[in-house]
Amino acid sequence: MKSDEAGPLVAANAVLQRALAERAFPGAVVAAGRRGEATRVLAGGRLTYASDADPVTARTLYDLASLTKVLATTTVAMRLYDSGRLDLEQPAGEWLPGLRAGPKARITVAHLLDHSSGIPGWLPLFREVSGWAAYVERIEQVDLTHPPGAQAEYSDLGFALLGAVLERVAGEPWERLVRESVLTPLGMSETAYCPEPAWRPRIAPTELCAWRGRLLHGEVHDENAFAMGGVAPHAGLFGTAGDVARLAHLMLDGGVLDGRRLVLAESAARFTRRTTIPGSTRALGWDTPSDTGYSTAGARMSRHAFGHTGFTGTSLWIDPERGVFVILLSNRVHPTRDNDGIRWVRPALADAVLSDLDHE
Repeated sequence: MKSDEAGPLVAANAVLQRALAERAFPGAVVAAGRRGEATRVLAGGRLTYASDADPVTARTLYDLASLTKVLATTTVAMRLYDSGRLDLEQPAGEWLPGLRAGPKARITVAHLLDHSSGIPGWLPLFREVSGWAAYVERIEQVDLTHPPGAQAEYSDLGFALLGAVLERVAGEPWERLVRESVLTPLGMSETAYCPEPAWRPRIAPTELCAWRGRLLHGEVHDENAFAMGGVAPHAGLFGTAGDVARLAHLMLDGGVLDGRRLVLAESAARFTRRTTIPGSTRALGWDTPSDTGYSTAGARMSRHAFGHTGFTGTSLWIDPERGVFVILLSNRVHPTRDNDGIRWVRPALADAVLSDLDHE
């Protein structure tokens, strides 16, 4: 992979400018690239809608929201799997006592990764508990919505349990595990949980939060992640588009980054292959494009593409067949999450980027 540099993305820039004009978000960064080539970056808009707000640049940091699931948690799982320390078919109850009885005893690590564990998708636990340990214990107590493996239901709570499993497999606290297994090896020097105060001027604010009574700026938007201490397996990372592109290049090159193999090619293929769960588009940690109807990946990605989105207005799609990736980082939840203008932007942007790259 070559060093990051700007490049012409004419169609993508047109989509970005339309999105800004329609106030889908106050600002955004787009990053795109092909296998073995430099990352191209577009930045537009401002950190907020204020006329005197600082402009967005390639180094603006965004709350990555659920991109944390693939950037951190799924990548940690892949690396532990590579080392032989993680068995995907092992019952999660081997590490979590609250999953050792009844139907929950059938939940495997793979079920947590592909969102088929039966653990509910979301609950407002931030109103009940705080701290990592309390969260894990509370989630272990929730009733399953379906038998493990029977169907998929996207689950923040399931990913929180997955992180607890990985933490115990590795024998390291979560933040250190993510830093040592992912951020440092991949050279993601501008990605972190609970970003330091010196980064604050470069961070795009998110929502005016009624629960916390303030504008969120440099603290995680997701309420459950906040109540866990800002460090969580399902959300919490802040980062730049250039750093997210580091993971995109790793996955696009089958586990190789800057000439170093960090993930086995077989593992990268397994984790990004769609499962056989009926009606599910999920792979292990990753998602895949919808077969019919709306897909944030657009209409031009191949059926072998994989990616993920984040609630704050982020997305990452990688297509190994076409050898391309596209990243969108925005703060579409500023000043309120009720703005869903990004819905058309994601697929239009993906299609535009692929058009730009195809016509070079």
